[in-house]
Amino acid sequence: MARVAVCLSGCGFLDGAEIHESVLTLLALDQAGATAVCCAPAVAQAAVVDHATRAAVAGESRDVLVESARIARCEIVDIATVRAAAVDAVILPGGFGAACNLSDFGDKGAECSVHPEVERLVGECLEAGKPVGAICIAPAVIARILGRRGLAARLTIGNDSGTAAAINAMGARHCDCPVTECLVDEAHKVVTTPAYMLAKGPAEVFEGVRKLVTAVLRLAR
Repeated sequence: MARVAVCLSGCGFLDGAEIHESVLTLLALDQAGATAVCCAPAVAQAAVVDHATRAAVAGESRDVLVESARIARCEIVDIATVRAAAVDAVILPGGFGAACNLSDFGDKGAECSVHPEVERLVGECLEAGKPVGAICIAPAVIARILGRRGLAARLTIGNDSGTAAAINAMGARHCDCPVTECLVDEAHKVVTTPAYMLAKGPAEVFEGVRKLVTAVLRLAR
């Protein structure tokens, strides 16, 4: 049975992991008979957003690991304890948490850096030839990690020109992709899908995520 690290970035698309994308990833893994190892960095969120008003909440702090545990139903570990040797693949759901908690892409674009433990785990998987999946905006995080290793893998975030340009500037190669499909870079074992970068609802998200999970598990064999 494959073990797949699912790296979460909080709970809620405006300041953490996108909940639909995260849950649908866990569903697709469960349906495929794989074991999800939910993990997240134990750090303060970059910001806290009221999801009813979409307004930032001043003076409030939340922990990324603690918030991610809501999605994982408490079954979660600090990403610092996860090693590529103990899993067969890693998947990063989207949400703005990927761009502000797992990295600072949301602020710095192509000049961003990635949380050290996230970069370590993804880097270990790449070096071991284990597949990496990324959903929605999370491929931008992967692009930074790939670029630092001189790997020009093909990625997608859908068709947003600004984000695509940033991905290309980091050394990866962006390709447009429909929301219900995934892009598979067989050579680098990187799989990406647009999800809510393009999706109108969870049904479209699930089509792309399901195909991404299928491809990741195939590459993990």
